[in-house]
Amino acid sequence: MTRLTATPREATTRAHVPSFSLSPLCASLLAGLALAPLGATAQNQTPEAPTLQAVQVVDSVLTPNGRIQLDAPVETGSRLGLTPRETPASVTVVDRTTIEARGAQDTQEILRAIPGVTAHNAPGSIGVSYRGFGSGSIGQMFNGISVQYSIAARPVDSWIYDRVEAIGGPSSFLFGSGAVGGSINYITKTADRHDFTEGQLRLGQNNLKEVSLGLNRRLGGSDNAAGPQHFARIDLNHRDAGHWVEGMHTRSTQLATSLLSDLGGGFTHTLAYEYQNEDVHRPYWGTPLLNPVAGELNIDPRTRFANYNSADGLYAQRVQWLRSVAQWRASDALQLRNTFYVYDALRDYRNVETYRFNAGNSQVIRSAALLQRHDHEVVGDRIEGTLHSSLGGRKSDWAFGLDVSVNRQTRFPRSLSGTVSTVDPYRFSTENFFDIPGMTPGFNPDRDNKVTNTALYLENRTAVARQVHLITALRHERIDLDLTNRRTVTATTPASYSRSYRPTTGRLGVVWDFAPGANLYAQYSTAADPPSGVLSTASFADVINNSELTSGRQAEVGSKLDFWGGKGTATLALYQITRRNIATQDPNNPGVTMLVGEQSSKGAELSVGLRPSARWQLQANLTHVDARYENFMQGGLSLAGKTPTNTPATVANLWVGYAITPQLQASAGVRHVGKMYANAANTQWQSAYTLLDLGLSWKLNKTSTLTGRIRNTTDRVYAANLGSQAYLGAPRTADVTLHVAF
Repeated sequence: MTRLTATPREATTRAHVPSFSLSPLCASLLAGLALAPLGATAQNQTPEAPTLQAVQVVDSVLTPNGRIQLDAPVETGSRLGLTPRETPASVTVVDRTTIEARGAQDTQEILRAIPGVTAHNAPGSIGVSYRGFGSGSIGQMFNGISVQYSIAARPVDSWIYDRVEAIGGPSSFLFGSGAVGGSINYITKTADRHDFTEGQLRLGQNNLKEVSLGLNRRLGGSDNAAGPQHFARIDLNHRDAGHWVEGMHTRSTQLATSLLSDLGGGFTHTLAYEYQNEDVHRPYWGTPLLNPVAGELNIDPRTRFANYNSADGLYAQRVQWLRSVAQWRASDALQLRNTFYVYDALRDYRNVETYRFNAGNSQVIRSAALLQRHDHEVVGDRIEGTLHSSLGGRKSDWAFGLDVSVNRQTRFPRSLSGTVSTVDPYRFSTENFFDIPGMTPGFNPDRDNKVTNTALYLENRTAVARQVHLITALRHERIDLDLTNRRTVTATTPASYSRSYRPTTGRLGVVWDFAPGANLYAQYSTAADPPSGVLSTASFADVINNSELTSGRQAEVGSKLDFWGGKGTATLALYQITRRNIATQDPNNPGVTMLVGEQSSKGAELSVGLRPSARWQLQANLTHVDARYENFMQGGLSLAGKTPTNTPATVANLWVGYAITPQLQASAGVRHVGKMYANAANTQWQSAYTLLDLGLSWKLNKTSTLTGRIRNTTDRVYAANLGSQAYLGAPRTADVTLHVAF
């Protein structure tokens, strides 16, 4: 068996050798991309020659592994455009150069750079753990916009994203209900005011082929031209790949386009459109656990690469975003912005999702056939402004806004909970999905969820003393939830049901710059969460039985500082979070839930960035969280003192970069994830594991870099998520990337 570490059984483990081949066509494309910039360089020796390569190519390999960036304004920690150093909270920015330097292929891999965050990409339950709370209590936004649905944040290839920003702890006062553990903001690339071209080709094991292109251009005119100026950008990515699990194959395409217009008189406008299309054939849902399923969990190594899904299993999504952002700099003191946004998504599932061994571990029982469609759209508008003023003779800056949105989702589930088939674990075939008795094509809607949200917010930063700033924020929301039953009306599922919520959340923080480049901060913040996840998918039972939102409270203190003569930066945060009124079983009536549960976490986050010399760069973070249920009932049993599932107490990361020569640079990443539990009773667990990634980059010329990577170098067997089965992380894999920018 494999105890999520390899231990051989009597029978021989089947070898799995992922395929990797470089076809003549791909080899020609690699050579062409490498040599093309040589000609472009000769043609661009003019006064207006683009200079992007000086930023994105020369420094992209090592800079992200050195000092922590604390002094660039961010969008996620505050509406005031404060830098991480100025914000009384733990704020992390994973910028584009960091994404490229660490080889993050998708958004889930980007999240590994955020202290304490763990994430997995199981098709039906995108999981993120942050400060002891799961994805239902973590806000995940796209360009500051929440669609209130965790699956909307499933992995997307990283090419179209400029950066990811995160703020730890309650942040409903910034982004609305649903953010007790923290908020993560995925920010898309948009048009810039200079010309550049970049491309990337990635090839790897399991027939990975990925091609990406970025192009930014001024549309007519010049820097000195009078009248409006327009800049257009397009970023396109296409990925075609097999998988380390048998039978799985993915095709995905992402497109991000935008038009930036400087209209004069302080007016600018950005029109942005994004399109994502993903088609996963026979997606992997997990690996069955060996009996007895208790204590430290085990898998049979011969099933590590097995896929028990239907032969034509499917996950598919099509997502579209449209944003219109108009900004007016009315004066040096007052700026106004209006953002109109539309989100449209259609997701389809067609899978057999659950696998377990029989009592003798000789057969695998396949069950839980599900045909599902999610039809989801959000339309909203946000008007906001910032005002620089004074209060009592001291500098005082304000941010204010009104956000209105309508979020609609219709789900079309058809499921069979019983056994689909029982198969030999090692030699088996599976059916086409619609050959399962009781499953036929077509979608039957279940219910419509409509969430109408109106929010007002206000934020202020005032210099109360020469080196002391007070930061306050307040948000009031009016949330109306309407459910419409599209199936048979019963006593528990009426024809329709409505409920309203009126949460008010806020933050009070202070930052003291006690020395040049060093500060201390303290804050108290609040949040509001739906009791059982998100309102856009809440059932009649969720809404009828649970009348209020849960409340979150956090106290946090910390410090951000430069040291060693500017060669190092560090951040430290200590926090305590309490979430009250979570849904828990009535001990006298297990079929009824009550809003009396309580969950808490307290922890510490330490991040350090060093650049001891021009050759060496290091970045590391270490987090520890004590997450537990204070009052929670499940199955008639009290779980007080237990740790929530898939919540490791310790997460540590280390990234090291070393310039062997100016052209040849090596990197290594080490990630340690502590013990985590598979069930709320904490009777099933996986021990801690450590992963090692290695990279070697070679600058072919001024504009081209070739990078090879080996991920999970030690081929560690581990579960990225645990439940009734193990969702395993990828084994050792290799890929090579050619990046060109000019």
